[in-house]
Order: sequence, then structure tokens, then C-alpha cells
Amino acid sequence: MEQARVVVIGGGAVGVSVLYHLARKGWTDCVLLEKNELTAGSTWHAAGNCPTFGGGWGVMAMQRYSMRLYRELKDHPERPITYNVTGTLRLAHSKERMQEFERAAGMALAQGEPYELLSPAEAQDRYPFLETNDLEGVLWDAVDGDIDPASLTQALAGHARGMGAKVHRFRPATGVSRENGEWIVRTETGDIRCEYVVNAAGYYAQRVGDWFKPYGGRTVPMAVMSHQYLLTEEIPEIAAWTAETGRKLPMIRDVDSSYYLRQEKTGLNLGPYERNCRAHWVTPDDPMPDDFSFQLWADDLDRLEWYIEDAMARVPLLGTAGISKVINGPIPYTPDGLPLIGPMPGVPNAFEACVFTFGIAQAGGAGKLLADWIVEGRPEWDAWVFDPRRFTAHASDRDYTVAKAKEVYGHEYAMHFPRKHWPAGRGLKLSPVHDDLAARGAVWGCFNGWERALWFARPGDDTSLASTERWDRDGPWEARVREECLAVRDAVGVLDLCGFSRFRVAGPGVAAWLGAQITGAVPTVGRVGLGYFADDAGRIVAEMSIVRLAEEEFWLITAAAAQWHDREWIERTLPEALTLTDETAEWSTHLVTGPGSRALLGEIAEGFDPRRSWLSHQDVTIAGKAATLLRVSFAGELGWEIHSRVADTPAIWDALWAAGPGYGLRPFGMLALDSLRIEKGYRAWKQDLSTDYSVLAAGLGRFVRWDHDFLGRAALERERQQGTAKAFAALTVQAEGIDAPYMANVWSGDTLVGETTSGAYGHRTERSIALAMIRSDLALPGTALEVEIFGTRYPATVQNGAHYDPSNERQRA
Repeated sequence: MEQARVVVIGGGAVGVSVLYHLARKGWTDCVLLEKNELTAGSTWHAAGNCPTFGGGWGVMAMQRYSMRLYRELKDHPERPITYNVTGTLRLAHSKERMQEFERAAGMALAQGEPYELLSPAEAQDRYPFLETNDLEGVLWDAVDGDIDPASLTQALAGHARGMGAKVHRFRPATGVSRENGEWIVRTETGDIRCEYVVNAAGYYAQRVGDWFKPYGGRTVPMAVMSHQYLLTEEIPEIAAWTAETGRKLPMIRDVDSSYYLRQEKTGLNLGPYERNCRAHWVTPDDPMPDDFSFQLWADDLDRLEWYIEDAMARVPLLGTAGISKVINGPIPYTPDGLPLIGPMPGVPNAFEACVFTFGIAQAGGAGKLLADWIVEGRPEWDAWVFDPRRFTAHASDRDYTVAKAKEVYGHEYAMHFPRKHWPAGRGLKLSPVHDDLAARGAVWGCFNGWERALWFARPGDDTSLASTERWDRDGPWEARVREECLAVRDAVGVLDLCGFSRFRVAGPGVAAWLGAQITGAVPTVGRVGLGYFADDAGRIVAEMSIVRLAEEEFWLITAAAAQWHDREWIERTLPEALTLTDETAEWSTHLVTGPGSRALLGEIAEGFDPRRSWLSHQDVTIAGKAATLLRVSFAGELGWEIHSRVADTPAIWDALWAAGPGYGLRPFGMLALDSLRIEKGYRAWKQDLSTDYSVLAAGLGRFVRWDHDFLGRAALERERQQGTAKAFAALTVQAEGIDAPYMANVWSGDTLVGETTSGAYGHRTERSIALAMIRSDLALPGTALEVEIFGTRYPATVQNGAHYDPSNERQRA
């Protein structure tokens, strides 16, 4: 039997990039299997566009790495790649789109790839055939361009071979099995035994993923979309312009109309993302073939009519030439449009690098991230937006994945406003009191499939999806959010928090095991604590509430989105003598908080001891139903979380509301909670708490106990001795009507010194607040800085501790 360290299944641009980066790290005993010729899947018909632009920090970082790698490989003497760096004009039809561009420009600058914001006239200087009369402005990305997918793939494969890795073409994998802690990958010409397997099978990824179901795997969340682009015949004016200037025209992305338009030889390439899109291979009468290598679907240009006409109005030359070719090929989509890069959920030593919508632009960065993960055990930068574990069980439902894929494809260039929750695939996970919340005016948001109230509307409030399409805070929700925050401050608020990820861990020695996993102390029986889990570099991996139920029994409670991620982090070191039970679906939670919360619970909770201190828990009975009260409040007021079995939750909810009006009880939502927690400086997972920051840099040193050993201790000890480059700070920002988004730049004079991680208006303190990571020497109270919000710099001041109740007197009351 053949032996290898890693077997990569799939020979597209992503698969060969994984192989290349593994070899570059010294892991040359690796094999790539491709059922046909390299590039036979989506790679061969890909348009090959290569933007650095991304709507989020992680996407931009991955694509930035790709472009730098491609520029490095472009002129290699033995394996050059066809890479045209033309620049791109990204068109804005509205003020909101220009704000998006301004935010992206700030992120690009922070990552070393500066953009320019142009007037329509300046854009026309760079593209003389462009009509600009209705444009608000333009974003210029100088290093955007296009690449020949085949030359890229072959070059990466050649470099990998040159370092000792193997590429086997026309050798399809047919299945896997697991023996003695190793994988056996089946092929028609013999099996390969290996330590690690990578599913890089493109639009076959779901089929390959099914092989891993007997070993803990799930259905890969994806659907396959039909994407068409058309090529024109030669256009004499373009041929003349290129001959005169010696270069190609810049690419155009008309993101509000939803298409790209670029020069192809001396013609044009038009690629729309149409709303009336189509998914393939999702019904019994349209089954996925065993092999679709180097194949396309028939043209379906009727779907593109509006987009073609719009593009001809934007660049009239497009209408002067005939169509020479139409490409209609398969592109895989996940429910959020981002690829799967990282550990295969539930399966040991198996990884995914698949379901890429923009595989050419992202292949280089994806290969780097996955090689980091396999070799180093962690990616260089936080890759949660790509982590396969971000999708849990609901995302494998076919109807859900198809609905979300069509929604994402049809809005490929859409702006993702902070309070906009997209409507497809909703209502899958509901609170046991969902209907009552709806009757009280709940406006819903989706959190890992769970429906939670964002805010509570009154009759006449605009709750339309269109009302959320703005970057500022002054939408119809803001007055209600203020009312909710002040009710929490002055009376009592109740927040339904369905969907907490919850694990019960028990057995002999569980406390000692847990103590070795977290940076701080394990709480005693009857107490509640926060536990931070670090990786070997001291970076933040997870934050969990630790509830010690008994001497050898704990609840570990964490974010809804973290369910699969955190469960696997726990399981990786869990001794056989201990048991872990995932109780996420069995329990629900209400946060009852505010100065009247003690009296309210005293009236309805039998066995309630009002003298129990902050960070304690107790068992009570409410309306004849058992519940556990945790004296904690993410809102920063006196309060308790009520944890109850799902079946018992409606009765407890009804009891709260039967007594609540006498105490001024009011429901509040996630927008109010975000405002309240930011006033307290409380961090949110994968915003303020990510593997981009160490535990010490994030200002969590009080949760580190140096008298015990834990993962990451050595790295944190070095950091403690040397000092941190960045430090956490809470900022007061002098901005009206708008708050700092995630990853807004922080400036000291003309020097970029950090980034925000959260921002909101604090209604109790009546100020705009940002949580930030800034250069450590500037994280001193009173330091004057500036925060760049959508292109405008606003004065900011470093706060001395939390903005609201820094000594926690209200929580301890």
C-alpha cells in the first residue's frame, strides 16, 4: 500500500495550492488525486478575475495573500503564469455604496493594499468608453486583474512537484476508510494510507464529504449554481486603444447592477450575477452526473437580458459587437457564499478546502491557510469566516442550502448592512416562546439558525427589510433600542436568549482537566466563572461561561455560533474517563436584568435566595417548573439568567409576564444588548475575541493564573515579559448618528495605530463607544486619537476602564 502524509482530493486551483503550500512548509510526502486532468472542474471555465476587494477583513486578507503570491510567480523563468494586472473600477450608484467603498479602503490600507476613491470624471479618464452620468463615485483597486486559471494551476502543481510532492492525474479517489488512527484513501489503482485527508473536490465536495459520514461527518452544506458569462467578438475601438496605450482596459464592476465587465483580448467579457438564478443537481430529474469534467450547460441568456442591456448602456461599445462564446458552468456555493477552509466537522485529521465561489482569487490564500492549519495546528490569521464549523446541523438541509445559495448568488455584490438579516432559509430554530415574542413586536435576526429578537417594534414602526439598508444608526429601531436600554437601567428587562451552546462535562478528575485547559481558575461548587481557552501561541480560541454544578460536574456555556467549534476544542483533550453531553437543544435561557430583577424573581421563584452573590448559581422552581438561576448579566446590571428545559420554558415565561408589569418589565433585543455590553467593555466572540489577539493583548490578564500550566502559557509568559504590541482600549468617539464598524482604522495623527472591534451608541452614557485594539503605548486613559468611520475621521479618547459602572457596583448590588 502506498504511504503519504497528506492526500488532497481534487486537482483544481485550490487543491494544487494546498499541495504547493504543504510542500513549501517542508511536507513533501503528500499526494494530490485528480479524477481527470487538472482544472477539470470549475477551474477550467472560471473567468479568472482576481480582486483584493472583500466585504470583510478575513476575505480581504486571504485574497491579498493570493495576489501577492501570484505577482511573485508571474514571471518565474520556468513556470510563468498569465496574469494581467489591469486595475478595477468599482462603480457606486448611491451614497451607501460609497460608504461601503470608504470602509473597504480603510481595511485595504491597513493590510497594505491601498485603494483610491475617484470621481466619475476621474474614472472616465481611466476608461474613456465609460458612461458616468448617474454615478456617485468609483473605487479604484490598482492591483486587481485577471489570471489564466490553467496556467496558475499548472504552475502551482509544477512547483509542488519540484519540491517533491506528487500529482496523480486520471486517478479518482473512490472512498475512504479508517484503520488504527490512519486514513486509507481508495482508488481504482490501489489504496493510499495517510495521516490527513483534504476534501478539495470543488462541486463534487458533497459527494466526497459523504464518504466521511461513518466517521462522524455531515452533509457538506452547499449547492451548485449556474453562472454564465459571455465573450464578444473583436471591438475595433478597444483594439486601437490597447495598441496605443500598450495595456488592457481596467475591469469594471458595476456592483449595484450586479455584473463585471472586462477586456478579453480585444473584445469584452460580461459576467452577470442575476436575481433569477438557477441551481442545478438538486432534484431527482436533474441528478448530478458521475463525471462533469470539462463540460458546460446549454446557454440560457434569457435570464441575463436586463443585465446585458444595462451593461450596454454603461459601456455602449459592448452593443456594437456580436457574441463569440457563452460559458455556462457550475459554481458551488455555501449558504453564506464563503468557502469551507479548515477542519472537517466531527472527523479526526480530515480537512476541507472546497465550495469556492471565487476559487481563482482565493486559491493562494486558501492553500496557505489550510497548510498552516495542518502543519502548525492553527492558521496565521483568524479564519472563522471560512471555518467549516460555522455551519451546524441545520445547514446541511438541501432546501436550506439551495435557498441560501440562490439568495447569495442573486445578491453577490450586495452591501451587508450591520442590521440586515437576509430572509431566505429562516425559521429553522425557534425559541419555545417565539410566538409570544412575535406578538410583542419582535423584529427577528438569525444567529446560527436561531431566531432571536433584534428589537421590539410598536405599531406603525417600519420593520421592512429596506429600512435596514443603511450604515448609520438612525433607523426606525433606534428609538425602541433606547427605550429598551433605559428600561434595563431603570426597571427590568427580559431578553430571550435561545440557542446558547451548552455542554455538560462530568467525571472523576474533571476539575483538574478543565483547569489545564483554561488560563484562569476553575470556579468552586455553586459558582460561575469565565474561562478563556488559548492556543499554543496564547491567542484566544474560545470564551465559555463555566458553571460548577457539583464537585465533578460542569456546564460549559458558549455562543450559539460556536457550538461545533467549541465542542471540538473540548473533545480534543477530553480524557476517556470524562463524559461530554451536548445539551444545546434541550435548554433555553432568559436574561432578567435591571434594578427590579431581584424583587421580580423573589415574587415568582420558589426557593430563591436573594442574598446569593454575584457569579453564583442556585436552583429554584418557577410556575412549578425547575430552573437554574445564574447571577450574571451581559448587560451590566443587577440580573440573573434563567436556564430551563425547553418544555418548561413557556410556563416560566408566562410567570415572568404575569408578575412583570408591576416591576416595569419590558422585553429587549440583541441590538440593545450589544449597546449595553459595549458600555461595559464586554467582549464578543469573533469580534473582540479572536485568534488575531492574545489573551493578554485583549486586556484579559485578570483571567490568567500563572500558578498552573495551561496551553499557551509559555507564549503568554514571554509576552508578559516583553510587553504586548497592541492592547485593548475602550474609546469615546465624537461621532453623530453613526458608530464605528468592525475593523475601522484608529489613527494617532497620520499614523495608523489600530482597529476597532465593536462599536455602538451607549444609551445609558449617551455617547458613541468603540472597543479597539491599539498600539499598547497609546492605551492610556485620556489619550487623544481618531477613529475613521466610512472615510471620515472622528476625535476619540481612551477611556479609563468601562464607560458604564466600571466598579460593577450595580451588578453586585
